[in-house]
Amino acid sequence: MIHEIVILALIVVGVFFLTVGTIGLLRLPNVYNRMHATSKPTTLGTAAIFLAGFVEFGPGGEGLTALLGIAFLFLTVPTGAHMIARAAERIGIPFLGSVTWPDPSAVERGERSESRSGAGSGSGSGSETGSEVTDDD
Repeated sequence: MIHEIVILALIVVGVFFLTVGTIGLLRLPNVYNRMHATSKPTTLGTAAIFLAGFVEFGPGGEGLTALLGIAFLFLTVPTGAHMIARAAERIGIPFLGSVTWPDPSAVERGERSESRSGAGSGSGSGSETGSEVTDDD
């Protein structure tokens, strides 16, 4: 009885996070926000469903496949989301509001991003800051 309740709870949690990610994909305004909505909640949702499979099938066979699926998700989804964000920045898709990319020289000096946010926000969109990053590469 407890076994089935744990499996059902994991599936419900997984479906909840997958639903939140789908709604975020459909409702959020730009690629950066959509990328965040599809990477974080859908990773947690899919991992919860994989974990339910592990609880159902045990540590051998199909259960091991579920654990490998979770490991694969946690290794690939953040990398893919980062690459999507960098590609969007490089082709010039601007951020919303006063959000900008970090200044590479400030990152090398170890400064916190909050200390530079006032200086970088007056430039308009984040694409000017991004072009400085790509020119220095």
